[in-house]
Amino acid sequence: MGFTVGEHSARHMRRILRIYLTSWGLAGLTHAAELALTELVANVVRHVPGRSCSVLILCGPEGLRVEVTDCCPDPVRTARCDDGALGEGGRGLLLVEAVTDRWGVEPTTGGKTVWFECDAPLRRETTRRRTGHGRKSL
Repeated sequence: MGFTVGEHSARHMRRILRIYLTSWGLAGLTHAAELALTELVANVVRHVPGRSCSVLILCGPEGLRVEVTDCCPDPVRTARCDDGALGEGGRGLLLVEAVTDRWGVEPTTGGKTVWFECDAPLRRETTRRRTGHGRKSL
């Protein structure tokens, strides 16, 4: 089910996300997940005609996955090094990359889904021990 988001919608979605994370015993992921969700909702507000989207929050044995699906087929834009320090836009997705374990974009019929994942604390520690770090590349 889709809904229309506005400038204050991210605040309400952060609260819902926080409630879920707490009930799932994943409160340690709250800060990163709230920041990433805020950025994805802000992108819908700024770039999607009609500001319509749907949000899916999933908890699994490996951790959290959040998906924001919109009806705009335009690709997401991340800041590039050659944009310069004063380049406009794209920095929100750099934040998503910095605070989550993985993120990506999947095309949908007439739009796209932008998603991120945050590993559960136990999985994150296991990954660090096995690979020497907690971040995986896309």
